[in-house]
Amino acid sequence: MLYKKSCLTLTILLLNSYDYSGYGCSSGKPSEQNTYADIEAAYRCLVESYRTQAEDIILYGQSVGSGPTLELAIRLPRLRAVVLHSPILSGLRVMYPVKRTYWFDIYKNIDKIPLVSCPVLVIHGTADNVVDCSHGKQLWELCKEKYEPLWIKGGNHCNLELYHEYISHLKKFFLSIEKTPAAKFGSAENSDLPDAPRTSSDCLEFPRSSTDEADKSRTSIDHVEKSRKSRDHNEKRRRSIDKKSKARKSIDRLDKARNSTDQSEKPRKSIDRLMRSVNLCNIDCFKHTSSKA
Repeated sequence: MLYKKSCLTLTILLLNSYDYSGYGCSSGKPSEQNTYADIEAAYRCLVESYRTQAEDIILYGQSVGSGPTLELAIRLPRLRAVVLHSPILSGLRVMYPVKRTYWFDIYKNIDKIPLVSCPVLVIHGTADNVVDCSHGKQLWELCKEKYEPLWIKGGNHCNLELYHEYISHLKKFFLSIEKTPAAKFGSAENSDLPDAPRTSSDCLEFPRSSTDEADKSRTSIDHVEKSRKSRDHNEKRRRSIDKKSKARKSIDRLDKARNSTDQSEKPRKSIDRLMRSVNLCNIDCFKHTSSKA
């Protein structure tokens, strides 16, 4: 539920309520993501069709509706206010008293409420047998901008509107929000409004002299020249190293070739010495002698 309110009076100019997908007369399938899309569509209707600003909107979420309400609230840093009626900490926490948030949980309000920058009013019945009152109290404790909560004694999940303190406290909240400037809420860095123009004192600069410009220009030219010389010097060194490397490789190849020749000569000379030592000058004799052996 979204309220559009006047900036000068308490009069409600527009009450924009809607059904979630799959609820009431709405078509579609009920799901967490669909409810987010539904409240986004309602917000777009106010902005585009009725030219409403975020700072003139109060979001109101009841029970499961507190999930989509907080999902939109954390995306609107200039939002005027939020009302949570019998809210839930998360979907899983309604059924089980878990101490941490799991990835498969839905409507993780406990993690989102600290990110809401506008005032938040929490209303909950102390005898709620669907969503325990502790849900509302814990959410209120986590609020960044707390407003005096309303714990309706004996109130159940679906009958809080029947209590006179419900209307009186809601009216008191609207009056309080009415008197508070909207600019107070929402940080400048997250604001969706354009930045304020700078004053002449902010823009004041002293003119620089022509000599300063000439010095900077000359310094820039010197820097470029030094860079070029450095690159040339590095290139010459690289070429010199390449030449030395090539010469060394050439010498190494010659040495290897000579060594290879020497190696091939060594066995032949060894055989010649052996043949001389036994006075065998004919190779055939050497072979014959070897065969007899």
